[in-house]
Amino acid sequence: MPHIAFYAGSFDPPTDGHLDVIRRALAIADELVIAIGTHPGKAPLFTVEERASMLETVVAEVAGGKPVRVTTFNDLTVHAARRVGASILIRGLRDGTDLDYEMQLAGMNGTMAPEIQTVFVPASPPVRPITATLVRQIAALGGDVSGFVPKPVFTALKAKFAAKA
Repeated sequence: MPHIAFYAGSFDPPTDGHLDVIRRALAIADELVIAIGTHPGKAPLFTVEERASMLETVVAEVAGGKPVRVTTFNDLTVHAARRVGASILIRGLRDGTDLDYEMQLAGMNGTMAPEIQTVFVPASPPVRPITATLVRQIAALGGDVSGFVPKPVFTALKAKFAAKA
């Protein structure tokens, strides 16, 4: 039976840190589902369609022929993971703060869906400080985020903030 991994996040925007986790997830899974969580109460910078398009573009470069799909969900991660037949939840870790939160989340998810295992993927040292929140803030203030995001995302960020100016 193929191992389907489910990597959920807001991906607003996709960063080099996300790509690092995706590369590592592809090394341990037969198939990867990248799932964009949508929350009606949040106002993301990019629409879910824009985020999905960016992810599809940048993931194509790193997939190495493995099946990867991008989807969205607006309910519990474990419910969405079950719908796609995932047996693994991928969670990226940058530091100890992430670990504390992710351990709590893994415990709750494990209780709700014991058949789905959480796998923690440590970020590579060069991408550990990157967060989508910081990327948005730096880009909004006119800073250069080209070292933190894939080129298509950098282009989209520049266009987004030029339109707001």
